[in-house]
Amino acid sequence: MKIFDNPDLYDGESPNVFYKKLLDQVPDLIFKIRWDVETEKFSIIFLSESIKDLYEIPQDVFLTDPHHFFYDRMFPEDAADFIATLQESREKLAKWDHTYRLQLPEKGLRWMRVTANPELTANGSVVFYGRATDITEHKEKEARLHISEERFNYALRAASEGIWDWDMKTNVVYFSAQLMKILGKKEVEAYFPNTFWLSRIHPDDAYTYDKSKTDYFKKKNASYESIYRILTDNGKYRWVLSRGRVVSYDEHGNPERSIGTLKDINQLKEKEVELGNTINIIVSQNNRLNNFAHIVSHNLRSHASNLKMLLDLFKTADEAEREEMLQHLEAISDGLSITISHLKELVEIQTEIKTVREKLNLRHYLKNILNILHNEIKKHNVDIEINIPLDVTVDYNPAYLESILLNFTTNAIKYSSPERKPMLSYDFEIVEGQKVLSISDNGLGIDLKKHKNSLFGMYKTFHKNQNARGIGLFITKNQVEAMGGKIEVSSELNKGTTFKVYFDEEN
Repeated sequence: MKIFDNPDLYDGESPNVFYKKLLDQVPDLIFKIRWDVETEKFSIIFLSESIKDLYEIPQDVFLTDPHHFFYDRMFPEDAADFIATLQESREKLAKWDHTYRLQLPEKGLRWMRVTANPELTANGSVVFYGRATDITEHKEKEARLHISEERFNYALRAASEGIWDWDMKTNVVYFSAQLMKILGKKEVEAYFPNTFWLSRIHPDDAYTYDKSKTDYFKKKNASYESIYRILTDNGKYRWVLSRGRVVSYDEHGNPERSIGTLKDINQLKEKEVELGNTINIIVSQNNRLNNFAHIVSHNLRSHASNLKMLLDLFKTADEAEREEMLQHLEAISDGLSITISHLKELVEIQTEIKTVREKLNLRHYLKNILNILHNEIKKHNVDIEINIPLDVTVDYNPAYLESILLNFTTNAIKYSSPERKPMLSYDFEIVEGQKVLSISDNGLGIDLKKHKNSLFGMYKTFHKNQNARGIGLFITKNQVEAMGGKIEVSSELNKGTTFKVYFDEEN
């Protein structure tokens, strides 16, 4: 016995009443339409009463004048496609599935979806059995999701962030378009084996990268985070910040999928390095300022204190005593003048923002210094050896180069050994692409174990030479560093000293 033959199904009602009650429970519009082969026109055979709620048109009005639906409810832009898809479904006897918009008097804009199955009748006509569904809520959610995705993608692009998704079972990683852009590749999403990424990590960063990942998998850290350099397609490394977490585990508790982001922080890293260099400069300047404070505190105060003491004594002294005191005042004045001169010389070096550079012939400038010191060299019977090619030039400040050569040469003569004939050698070499001048002597030498940290300090002397002021090496070091170079020294007591001046020509 078929279910529709069961008399209890209708409870004494007619089948029409029974089916109407069922259809009234369906919120969608249920319809039957026919395309007549003889008239070649569509006609509505049946519409459920939900037409009134969905289209805000009474059932009888719609059946009487269906054009009311097209002209008063449907968006004009959607009418042509509505009819075209219906015609195509009839011709191909394929399922009709179409989305369109309505503008209703009360509900406003509504999205509808119509689906129907066409059937060919014996006389060649086509009958459609279908339904129309209000999908406005779905469309609004879809639109919100689209907007959310657009915002998310925009935020990722604005933050220079890409997304990665690692399938740890297959060891294949999904890379978003923005992440591919960071690598210098075409801005389209792609899939690569994990080895593709690992091969691009800077060798110096591989250990920290592996450790961060291992610590996270061992649950030592709540989330994965690592900063490292990655090789881009232009052959250069960029700093990136990678963050992520495992999102699923297998039945044994092993991670099987992880997702995260990759942020381009190269500019931030460059700023960090720049900031670090700035801090180093500030620390250096503070150290120099402390040196200044030390000089002013001790040397100038000492001169001022002695001067005040003598002036106080001068007021009560007799003529003979005053004559002697004037000689002391003159000595104090001379010492104060020298100290101020040294400070002025140092200030000129430290505060010159951009030191003028010229291409200078190194051998030519050395010859000038040796000519100036001709009498001193002859007096001490110094042997000079010059191993500098004729065409060697340095990009340097002329006054600084003269001062540096003069100071090292005079020091070599001043601290020559009385036990042997003085010898002074000037040698030139290129070390790792950098020009280096070596000035070597066979003089008294310096105990570097004892004086290494104070060698270039102001007013530091290492021999009992009455002409030693302890200012030369301090000024020389500041001049070399002001030009971006550096000084190295090697020395042995009673054997001699070698100073190496490194020229920086990149600044």
